[in-house]
Amino acid sequence: MEIKTTAMAGTLESSDIQITISAGQDGIQIDLDSSVASLYGDQIKKVITDTLTATGIENANVKAVDKGALDCVVKARALAAAQRALETTDQPAWEVF
Repeated sequence: MEIKTTAMAGTLESSDIQITISAGQDGIQIDLDSSVASLYGDQIKKVITDTLTATGIENANVKAVDKGALDCVVKARALAAAQRALETTDQPAWEVF
């Protein structure tokens, strides 16, 4: 699926993650800003990539600012941002969960 607009989900509060998705050309590129990136960066990127792939996104630029979010929060924020970027918020992709 093709990204139609730049979209964001999440906050910069503790235990959350803010994810911004925009159109890309070379697969899913993730710029992660996290104080725990050395420990959990690969897992955070995997959850984001898997969620975007499940929604049909193949090319995207992602900016993620993590404040200690659990995997379930990362997935929820990635899904919300993806649906906003695809302009499909009226058609929730429940099967991604």
